[in-house]
Amino acid sequence: MSENTGPSPSDPVGPTALGALRPLATSEVAITESLRHREVYTSRGLLTVLWHEPSAPVPAALVMCGGAMGGLLGPGHGLYQQWGDRWAGRGVRVLRVGYRKPNNLDLCAHDLACGVEWARDAGAERVVVMGHSFGGAVAIRAAVVMAGSVAGVVTFATQSAGCEVAAALGDRPLLLFHGDRDEILPAESSHMVQAIAGHGDVVMLAGDGHLLAKSDGVMTERLDVWLPEVLGLG
Repeated sequence: MSENTGPSPSDPVGPTALGALRPLATSEVAITESLRHREVYTSRGLLTVLWHEPSAPVPAALVMCGGAMGGLLGPGHGLYQQWGDRWAGRGVRVLRVGYRKPNNLDLCAHDLACGVEWARDAGAERVVVMGHSFGGAVAIRAAVVMAGSVAGVVTFATQSAGCEVAAALGDRPLLLFHGDRDEILPAESSHMVQAIAGHGDVVMLAGDGHLLAKSDGVMTERLDVWLPEVLGLG
């Protein structure tokens, strides 16, 4: 990972993502001691967030999003839920974002940026964004805009459409998982995003399809190694 010697990046101001959201109302309920469900009503749809809050938080967070149909569980067998519990147990806040209008790239990237701002405002100094399928493009676009907060990006079976801005990630870490038997988006999609970004690690998952249902353990193990350094956990 090369050292960034350029000027320090910053997030956009005036208005921020949350400021531009203009909520009509917000409702929140505690599901468990460590999991909250937040709903934000806007004139352009309902933004939903499941928030895993650690008992002893560190200044780091994961913000996750789904594919073109939305969803909050992620790839594999509900891995976003599993990772939410797993990383909250290590002090990392985890936010799972449900889009207002799935498959609308600009609005979905705005929604994910709101999740990054919530995490940042709660104390996270370094955030990793994650997206599955269409959500890979959402994560990359949000990361490009939120350069001061987003420290790295993880994609799962990403599409390449919408990732044309990936070069603007600079030298921030990029990790791409893809099944070699993806029936919807070929593995070349992740390699194309890697090429556009000019860096990144593509992890090929043998025998797996678009939902990556055979690779829970492989992805979890890789993230256990990759995330602590990117999040600055030592």
